[in-house]
Amino acid sequence: MTDDARGRVVALFGATGLGKTEVAVALAERLGAEIVVADSMQVYRGLPILTNQPSAELMARARFHLVGFVDPRDEWSVAAYAEAAHAAIDDILARGVPVVVEGGSGLYLRAALGRLTFAGRPDPALRRALEAAWARDPDGVLAELRSLDPVTAARVDAANPRRVVRALEAVRVLGRPLAAAERGALWRLPERYPHRLVALEPQRARLRERVDARVQAMLAAGALDEVRSARAAGPLSRTVTQAIGVRELLGVLDGELTLEQAAAAMRSRTHALVRRQLTWMRKLPEALREPVEGRPPDEVAAALLARVTG
Repeated sequence: MTDDARGRVVALFGATGLGKTEVAVALAERLGAEIVVADSMQVYRGLPILTNQPSAELMARARFHLVGFVDPRDEWSVAAYAEAAHAAIDDILARGVPVVVEGGSGLYLRAALGRLTFAGRPDPALRRALEAAWARDPDGVLAELRSLDPVTAARVDAANPRRVVRALEAVRVLGRPLAAAERGALWRLPERYPHRLVALEPQRARLRERVDARVQAMLAAGALDEVRSARAAGPLSRTVTQAIGVRELLGVLDGELTLEQAAAAMRSRTHALVRRQLTWMRKLPEALREPVEGRPPDEVAAALLARVTG
């Protein structure tokens, strides 16, 4: 992709609960663009509430890609996402249409825009062996990961068996530390699509209130029934159970948690996600910074339009 793509590809990064999808739609309307969502969980169908997929109203205003097309019984990965995102962006640009890439995952945003390399195809036998090793001796698995790749070990959630096992599997298959997954290294990789990168700046105190209100709105909108229906269709994949709220609401359905306990856990996990997103935001290179608090999406989009096309 040549430099004439710059200005035709705009990437919006923002924290959960900030209202970035509304800004993305308002910007897409002004650019005549289509939106490619950079999110690990919005790809799943049947869980629009918990994965915060765009509303029907927003989807009527702009064309979205990579939303609600993966079966919740299927595993998903950033490598699979990169392939799907590149196909979508290539198609949009080939039709002469601008692209807005929107998301709150720095890794998925970079997978859409850059030339990431991946450790290769999963090794089912190795994964089963590592899962068995975790069941026997989780401290030993963590110790091996710390020995082989201390940077990844420091970043991964040590209490999440799936993430630890996947990280160690990738390091073993690749045969070296996952340097490409380091936040700094990610943004030094070659661009696949030259783009303008925008960081939507929140007011942190207000963002916390938004997160708490969002969890309550999800529960009021029927998130528990959504999880009940998804599970009734068959066993959920390990990937989809990592979506905030799925594991907690499964606990409610199984009688292990009260709804209030599940809501508290969802709030806690979402606050932790926001902290990680804000850390990503501080490291984004050459990003245009645009405050959003107290401003309607149309006003933010109008300001961004002047900046990205100026």
